Amino acid sequence: MTELYDLHCHSTTSDGDFSPTELIKRAAKNAVTTLALTDHDTIDGLAEAKMCADELKITLINGIEISTQWEKQCLHIVGLNIEPQHESLQKIIHEAKIMRQQRAEKIAVKLEKKGISGAIDFVQKSPIDGMITRSHFAHFLVSQFHVSTLQEAFDRYLGDGKSAYVSTTWTPLETVIQAIRDAGGIPVVAHPLRYKLTTTRMKKMLTVFKNAGGLAMEIVTGRYNPDEMRILANYANQFELVGSVGSDFHSPENQWIDLGRLAPLPNSVKPVWELWK
Repeated sequence: MTELYDLHCHSTTSDGDFSPTELIKRAAKNAVTTLALTDHDTIDGLAEAKMCADELKITLINGIEISTQWEKQCLHIVGLNIEPQHESLQKIIHEAKIMRQQRAEKIAVKLEKKGISGAIDFVQKSPIDGMITRSHFAHFLVSQFHVSTLQEAFDRYLGDGKSAYVSTTWTPLETVIQAIRDAGGIPVVAHPLRYKLTTTRMKKMLTVFKNAGGLAMEIVTGRYNPDEMRILANYANQFELVGSVGSDFHSPENQWIDLGRLAPLPNSVKPVWELWK
């Protein structure tokens, strides 16, 4: 049987549309054989996902996606094959929950100043299993007809520099990498091109990441074209990092980003799954 890996996706325990069970069922339907559930700053969906994965004979990799701070830049680091209850990791998760709650309250205040009331009540009454994210506010704005789509919510209100954007100082990159390593996991730079770093900044970030104990970077996602994947493969080899693949699936609304809908990892890059096999 051909192995099909997808090592980055989200459920309702952060900002995905599907419950962990629904996510696993969709992965099985799409012929995914190994899936990592990597919700934002929470591991709350892993137990439910594991039960369904065992039933459907899918290998579930315990994962998480953690927001970190590097030189005033927010970076997302995926932790793969983690021990979810490890003390170091739980400390990071607890701190992130406090920061996300504080950010949510500030976003609501900014929306109130724009004449949009009721955001915090809506978000807190939503069936949120884990962390509050900006996507929950985007759903609020759509539901109240302030915008037509989730993307418009970010473009007009929630995106960087927009009227309801709130900058947050996340846990330092080095601290997060150490916590993932302490928990037996593999730190992975998620979607490296999303941060729009210059070549110089990208190399600087990867140097810091590698020196702090980082081991991998995402080469293949649901968004990257062949040229972008070649660029990332070159970075991975230059910094002696292994490569990961992940759709970053959140919702079926985006037909181009689905579980398992991924190009193969370039042959020049060592696969991240070889580190746990």
